[in-house]
Amino acid sequence: MSYLVYIPQDIEEEGKNYLLGKGYKIKLGSDLAQETLMKEVKDCDAVLTRSTAVINKEVIQAGENLKVIAKYGVGLDNIDIEAATERGIYVTNTPEANANVVAEHVMAFILSLSKNLSQADRELRSGNFAIRNQLFGMDLEGKTLGIIGLGRIGNILAKKASKGFDMKVIGYDPYVAASSNPELEIVTDLEWLFRNSDVISLHLPLTEATKGTIGSREFSWMKSSAYFVNASRGGVVKENDLVEVLQAGKIAGAGIDVFEVEPPDKRNPLFKLDNVIVSPHNAALTKEGSIRMAVHAAMQVDQVFTGVKPSWNVNDPLVKGLSI
Repeated sequence: MSYLVYIPQDIEEEGKNYLLGKGYKIKLGSDLAQETLMKEVKDCDAVLTRSTAVINKEVIQAGENLKVIAKYGVGLDNIDIEAATERGIYVTNTPEANANVVAEHVMAFILSLSKNLSQADRELRSGNFAIRNQLFGMDLEGKTLGIIGLGRIGNILAKKASKGFDMKVIGYDPYVAASSNPELEIVTDLEWLFRNSDVISLHLPLTEATKGTIGSREFSWMKSSAYFVNASRGGVVKENDLVEVLQAGKIAGAGIDVFEVEPPDKRNPLFKLDNVIVSPHNAALTKEGSIRMAVHAAMQVDQVFTGVKPSWNVNDPLVKGLSI
C-alpha cells in the first residue's frame, strides 16, 4: 500500500526525495487557509508541516486517515496535540536538526547588539564616519548571559557563550533542578536572573502556561545596560511592554526573531527603533538546517508506517490503540 503525505507548504527536495524513495506519494498544498487545509487533508495518511500551517482540531478531524503529523521544526504551537492524541495520531518534531543553528543566530544577535553593528553600518553608509567615536560597544568577556529555558538550544548557547566568549552563564528553567552542563549555573529565582544578567536570551515554548510570561514587570528588573533576545516564540513576550521599555531607554536593546503576530505588520514599532535588530523568524533556517529538518520529519513519517517508534515523538505516552 502506498501512503499519501500532505505537505501544506513546500519543503526541501531532500525531504521529499526521502519519502518518494520509500514509496510514498506526496500532495503539496495550494494555500494555507483553514478551509483549504481541511479539504486537502481528507484523503491523506500523514501531514508534514512547517510552522505556517495551523493544524488545529478541525483540520485533524478532517484528516480521517491520519496516523502522524510530522513537524518540520521544533515549536508545536501550530498543532493541536491534544486533538491528535485523542485520535491516536503521532505528533513528532525535529529538535536535533536546528538547535545549533538557532544558538548561532542568537550569538549573532548578541554580537551585533553588543558591538552596535547595525547602527554603525547604517551611519557609515549615510556618510557619518565620526560615529566611531559615539557608538561604544560592550565587552562580552566576563559579562553574564541569562538563559530562560534550558532545552537543547539553551544548553548549546551556554557552551558557545562560555567557551567561545568567556561569558558567565546562568540559567532558569522551572523544570530543570540541576544541570550536567559545566558551562551553566542553574538559578531558581527568575527576578535574580533578570537583575544580574547583561544579556537575557529567551528559549521557552509557547503554551497556555508561558503565553505572555515576559512583560513590563520582568523588563523592569533588567539593567539599563542589558540586552534582551528572543528567538523562541513571540507570544511568550508582551510585545507592547517590550516596545515601551526600549523606547524609554530602560534597557539597551533587543534582538527579535519572533513576533506576537506573524507576519508582523510593517508598521510594527519595533522596526522604528535603532536599538533593535530583527529577523523574520528565520533563526533555524540555514540551508543545511532546513535540509535536516525536512529529512528528519520525513524519516519519522516512515518510522510510523513501518512500525518503528518515531525518533522524536512528543505524544507517544498518550497514544492509545494506534493501528496501521
